[in-house]
Amino acid sequence: MTPIILIPARLGSTRLPGKVLADIAGLPMIVHVLRRAQEAALGPVAVACAEAEVAEAVEHAGGIAVLTDPALPSGSDRIHAALQTLDPAGRHDVVINLQGDLPAIDPSYLAKVLRPLDQGYDIGTLVAPVTSAEEALSPSVVKCVCAFPEDTEVAPALYFSRNPVPGGEGPLWHHIGIYAYRREALGRFVSLPPSALELREKLEQLRALEAGMRIGAVRVPGAPFGVDTPADLEHARKLLGAKP
Repeated sequence: MTPIILIPARLGSTRLPGKVLADIAGLPMIVHVLRRAQEAALGPVAVACAEAEVAEAVEHAGGIAVLTDPALPSGSDRIHAALQTLDPAGRHDVVINLQGDLPAIDPSYLAKVLRPLDQGYDIGTLVAPVTSAEEALSPSVVKCVCAFPEDTEVAPALYFSRNPVPGGEGPLWHHIGIYAYRREALGRFVSLPPSALELREKLEQLRALEAGMRIGAVRVPGAPFGVDTPADLEHARKLLGAKP
């Protein structure tokens, strides 16, 4: 595999507008995410930006930025558009989609999300154990329906929901919105119209499952800290205050 890591970023955010440029320890949040991706050392890294201000911040930090149409509906569409600009010849056969609001992501997680592709899946993603009733019941925590036989690290993702599924006794899995796509799978995915379950759950990964695409989930010890609210931002500033 020859991966490329793309980070979709836009200033619009319902709960925390402009968060990708929010200052954390003297750097915009998007630059922290960029550095974590570079630390993974898997391949080139670029930010797929919706606005010139974001591109300027990335380039000022020495990163690669690609301006994309602000009207694109999702991060998946944004990274697909950036890929055509960055790699029109198709040298990179795998695309990692890293969200721009994960400034403390463990770089090793980016290597792990590739593992399902080695087993024939179209898309790889990550899950971590749900550790509390509050987490299980929170609609902002997406749950992945999957089951890991003993001593396995990759399992088929059968469904995603904002509800605590599946029922019965057993672990629940917190979905982490990082994806590895085979290049042709990303192209197919963005060409598909939104699906019925995607619109119902407000989860675009269901479009892939409804279209018969296979998603493999890799279990990791814990979900990375994401920034969605002002309180999250303050927590991130404390967490990363000692880091450059």
